[in-house]
Amino acid sequence: MTKPKASTKKPPAKAKNKTKAKTKKTVSSGVLRRIWSFFWKVALIILVAVCSYGIYLDQIIARKFEGQKWHLPAQIYGRSMALYPSAAISHQQFISELKLLGYRKVRHPQQVGEFSASKTKVDLWRRPFQHPEGSQSEQRVMISFDSLGINKVTRPDGRQLAVFYMEPKLLDRIITNDGQDRLFVPSEKIPPLVVKALLQTEDRDFYLHHGVSPLAILRAVFVNISAGRTVQGGSTLTQQLAKNFFLTSKRTLVRKAREALMAIIIDYRYSKNEILEAYLNEVYMGQDKSRSVHGMGLASQFYFGRPIRELSLSQQAFLVAVIKGPSYYNPWRNPERAQQRRDLVLRLLMEAGDLNVQQYRVAVNSPLGLRNSERDVRSKLPAFFDLVKQELAQRYGPELLKQSGIKVYTSLDPLAQKAAEKAVIDTMKRLNKQPQNVQAGMVVTDKYNAGIAAMVGDRRPDYRGYNRAMTIRRPIGSLVKPFVYATALAKPNVYTLATPLADQPITLKNGKGKTWSPQNVDKKFLGQVPLLYAFKKSRNVPTVNLGMALGLDNVVDTLMDSGWKEPVSGYPSMLLGALNGSPYMVAQIFQTVADNGRFRPLQAVTHVLDNQDKLIITYQADAEQAIDPSTAYLIQYAMNQVVQSGTAARLGKAFPNTRLAGKTGTSNNNRDSWFAGFDERNVAAIWVGKDDNSKTHLYGSSGAMAIYQNFLKNRAPISLRLSPPSNITTGYFDKTNGDAKQASCESVVSLPAVKQSYRPVENCGKPLSWWQKVF
Repeated sequence: MTKPKASTKKPPAKAKNKTKAKTKKTVSSGVLRRIWSFFWKVALIILVAVCSYGIYLDQIIARKFEGQKWHLPAQIYGRSMALYPSAAISHQQFISELKLLGYRKVRHPQQVGEFSASKTKVDLWRRPFQHPEGSQSEQRVMISFDSLGINKVTRPDGRQLAVFYMEPKLLDRIITNDGQDRLFVPSEKIPPLVVKALLQTEDRDFYLHHGVSPLAILRAVFVNISAGRTVQGGSTLTQQLAKNFFLTSKRTLVRKAREALMAIIIDYRYSKNEILEAYLNEVYMGQDKSRSVHGMGLASQFYFGRPIRELSLSQQAFLVAVIKGPSYYNPWRNPERAQQRRDLVLRLLMEAGDLNVQQYRVAVNSPLGLRNSERDVRSKLPAFFDLVKQELAQRYGPELLKQSGIKVYTSLDPLAQKAAEKAVIDTMKRLNKQPQNVQAGMVVTDKYNAGIAAMVGDRRPDYRGYNRAMTIRRPIGSLVKPFVYATALAKPNVYTLATPLADQPITLKNGKGKTWSPQNVDKKFLGQVPLLYAFKKSRNVPTVNLGMALGLDNVVDTLMDSGWKEPVSGYPSMLLGALNGSPYMVAQIFQTVADNGRFRPLQAVTHVLDNQDKLIITYQADAEQAIDPSTAYLIQYAMNQVVQSGTAARLGKAFPNTRLAGKTGTSNNNRDSWFAGFDERNVAAIWVGKDDNSKTHLYGSSGAMAIYQNFLKNRAPISLRLSPPSNITTGYFDKTNGDAKQASCESVVSLPAVKQSYRPVENCGKPLSWWQKVF
């Protein structure tokens, strides 16, 4: 049986096409699967990478937000003015203090930061502040004044306060190497209108989006395309915060993507209020020379000189307006441009219903209200800050100022500093009319707390360099004499103000056989002069005779007990000031005299608080009675006589109704001009001379005293009270021989004397008559 032949007939075309389509579909499906698999894997890798990167960014953000967001500069404050009955603070001085602190004078105080004043009273609504001894709340008081100073401080309920503190002036902040300066303000202390203006201007959908606003981006793109240039940004406040905190200002897609991712993470992790607080304290607000001003709190002080809570509506609007371009809208350089931008912010607030029409009209018609000077942002106190840093390093170590948020309270009196600087500048202009290159150093202390109230280290007070107030060592001349006479008056049974002293030629030999013959300035010898006359006329020879009689070691002991901390040579020339010192050293020993003989080491730093406002305890030296109070009083009296009719009589004539104490000093060949003096409030020590130690042709009265006189013109003095201790009485002494006599005797002079040693002779030293003997 034969097999059938295979069919050679071709399949129909339709079947063939069907087969091909099926094959193509299979191939296409495989390609798609491979493509899908590739993209799925890539997407997964990208997702994992993004998530990993997000976790990495999340850790960075967490460390920043939950740790220390900023390194806050150390804040350096001046003294906190203490008001209490009998405080030596005049009405005018207190008004000047309020103006310095940025208080507004009004007819009737209605809110914190305002005051009204009459001739004898000040009605004040004080700000809250952090005092070294505890937080001080806002408070309204009435301060009454009399001729001696403060009479009383009274609350609205009539209760009198024992002591009332004013907030200290912020002098400066010690910034870190990043150059950023800020003053942290918590969100609850930011005025609500500032927040509303910020959201209206920068991010209206802040509470609706999740860190990034696609609608804002699309709107910005549309506006920019329509304008043909970049006129609007699409970044949210959260994105701006992410950029400011973590990124640079370089405009790239990668940076923008990173910014958006970080904004989303920040929005997810933290509340809107936390984000707002961070933004309000981080945003760049301007430039103060090398320092960048960050945050609303510091910007308020930078532009207006007062806390942000006290700003007017127009000033609050300006703070938001300047964010767009602190340099472009700099109000000192471009006032019209800045005002236009402020007005735009105010209009947005009105359109949003946050301001009514009347409020808007008042605000747009208000001036910017800037501080008087763009440069008067912080105090330039190079000499004083040298001392502050030195004390901080000695007490707490060199790392203290690197800690974030510490507060350093000092003794500096800003009004005294201003008066001292002006006195030095004005006097130096006069003394340097001819090219003398005369320099100056000045230290002013607060008599009541032994703190440094003012310091000037150069004829240009803002010069950062050689600090003559502390560093120089020059012969102090006759400024040593009060301590020679104090050594004598400490022996009231031997010496009184009326004791005659020899004013006759004297020649002394030192250990090497060399001779020394001191001379009076007038080259004359008067034979014999009363102790007080020798003191107030600064007679050299009587002083040397007195010092040699007392013993050089005893005089040195008086100096050392009063606060002189450097070695003193035991040569007789020391009695006329042949010992080198600085204004700071001189201020220390005269502070002791002015403080009734009580020695307290001078200091610039009074308290230090950490970033939690906790007091950092440090050692405080105890006061010591270096000079007996009765002796100190007699020296104060004698120094007052110097001003009334002695070598400083010109000063007395300039202030005829004010009791002052002073002592002039001049070194050999008129190389150094010195003056030390005090009123009821401040002690001042001043040096004038040349750095090359050449002649100045100035005496103490024509150089250094001229600075002090100008200082008192700039800062009206308070008359020295000169309250005698209980063991001081009024004595009567023979004008010729200094014997103690009764008041009814002829040719006597009345002088203060120690009671126990004042024994007047009976019958004025004459023999008793027969009837006196009988009766």
